Amino acid sequence: MKIIGLTGGIATGKNAVAAMLAELGAVVIDADQLARDAVAPGTRALQQIVKCFGLQVLSADGGLERQALRELVFCDSQRRQQLESLVHPAIKELALQRFADEQQRGTQVLVYMAPLLIEAGAVDRVDEVWVVTLRPEVQLERLLARDGCSRELSQQMIAAQMPLTEKECYGVVVIDNSADLATTRKQVESAWQRRIAV
Repeated sequence: MKIIGLTGGIATGKNAVAAMLAELGAVVIDADQLARDAVAPGTRALQQIVKCFGLQVLSADGGLERQALRELVFCDSQRRQQLESLVHPAIKELALQRFADEQQRGTQVLVYMAPLLIEAGAVDRVDEVWVVTLRPEVQLERLLARDGCSRELSQQMIAAQMPLTEKECYGVVVIDNSADLATTRKQVESAWQRRIAV
């Protein structure tokens, strides 16, 4: 089974590229979904987060109040690292279990879509890294259109991430999603032919 680590920055179009890879026959596992599963009510990771950050991060139904937690860690790198040290091991455990399940099923190509693949030190879980990137001004416009945040907050969110130029250095495939989806699809299909279909 070949595992592609698909990564990129915020609003670069990772989901669109993952959907194209799924159409070509890959099974996609979304690290963001695993992150939600890792902190579901009753999980050890959620208990540790509450112990560390207090009851204000719990919603009325006993789930994680993501917005409250985001506000606590967004501008505090120390607290963000603290949170990551609780969540990343739980995500890793779930990811490796899902990888094993797919291998048992006979899956040939697995795409692990993980925005923080590089930052979380998870590159060793995949066979190769594909990076979805775009021009900075396009990234900002797409984020503004998608989330409806202020320009200032959008710029802060982008600045808080590893620069795309740095991420691109890790990719054996770099997909530029600055133009339309048809242009992106051509790049994805070409990369599939070169890297997978051979």
